[in-house]
Amino acid sequence: MKMVVTQKIMPPWFADPQYGHFANERSLSADEIRTLVGWVNGGAQKGAAQDMPPVKEDFVEGWGIPAPDAVLRLPKPFSVPAAGVIDYQYAIVPTGFTEDKWVQMLEVRPTDRAVVHHIIAYLRERGSNYFKDQKPGVFFTAPPPKADEKTDTSALPSDFLVGYAPGQPAEILHPGEGKLIKAGSDIVFEVHYTPNGKPTTDQTRLGLVFAKTPPKERVLTLSASNGTFKIPPGDPNYKVDATFEVRKDVRLVALHPHMHARGKSFEYRLEFPDGKKETILSVPVYNWHWQLWYNLTDPIDLPQGTKIECTAHFDNSASNPENPDPSKSVIWGQQSWDEMMVGFFNLKFDAKMSPNELKAVEGAVHVH
Repeated sequence: MKMVVTQKIMPPWFADPQYGHFANERSLSADEIRTLVGWVNGGAQKGAAQDMPPVKEDFVEGWGIPAPDAVLRLPKPFSVPAAGVIDYQYAIVPTGFTEDKWVQMLEVRPTDRAVVHHIIAYLRERGSNYFKDQKPGVFFTAPPPKADEKTDTSALPSDFLVGYAPGQPAEILHPGEGKLIKAGSDIVFEVHYTPNGKPTTDQTRLGLVFAKTPPKERVLTLSASNGTFKIPPGDPNYKVDATFEVRKDVRLVALHPHMHARGKSFEYRLEFPDGKKETILSVPVYNWHWQLWYNLTDPIDLPQGTKIECTAHFDNSASNPENPDPSKSVIWGQQSWDEMMVGFFNLKFDAKMSPNELKAVEGAVHVH
């Protein structure tokens, strides 16, 4: 404990303090570190029983949220072999909701975290074309893009509900905020399994806590991504940019950079319609083992026409101890030895406004 707190390995927090203020910041102050070090040096003595805080009883069955109002799970346990490469697994799970549901707290929980690289739960509303011909309740893999398609495969569905990756806590929105799941919607689970030497099974669950009253503001997760890059062998500082242009007045509430093993740094900037620019998050030393959300202490008003700019740098050199193979060029891909460049963010806006107004120009969601 002394070693990891003095070297600031724990608790994990990677934001440069020069930029932005975050409600979930968990770095320790110099005084807190001195207190812990002094306690360790003094023999790590247990304190007085009467000073112990009460045991939290809000959380049940290991959930990081109160007892869920609804739990949706993969259709059956998925068998993960001891070795090999597993394509992304998808499963469509009907919610069975007969009325619209506003959700304030969401959590994805694998039953065996050791073999789960990440999970994304997408919403598929009634009538959607997303996997429209796919049967619910079974595992399947996504069809590969057609050879003549020119589309950027990095473009993610914009109906992202909630995700899971190591170190990522439950998503708990403020009172008065919510994510909307419309009646008749399905959940599309995308699961990336990574075998670790012994066979096992996983049947991931999604827990939902409904808002007690209809919220005034709706939260939507969108992203700026770039899948057109090709990182040269040995390049220690390869730069990739992506931009999202806001189509309506909204408020920015949270940020979530995503890369893989060669990820070196990530930065978010805003360019306002009047030309003003502001850096709102800098992660100078990216750690792909901790996929963190950075929740803004004060939401930022984004007038229509504001650009959310993201810049990532990648280290494909031999000096990167995480690098699977510095002799190879690296392109966008789903597996952990490939790379991704995604700047996720949460926007909130009047609950009466349709999110389609934000996506009026579909290409604007992923501009490179």
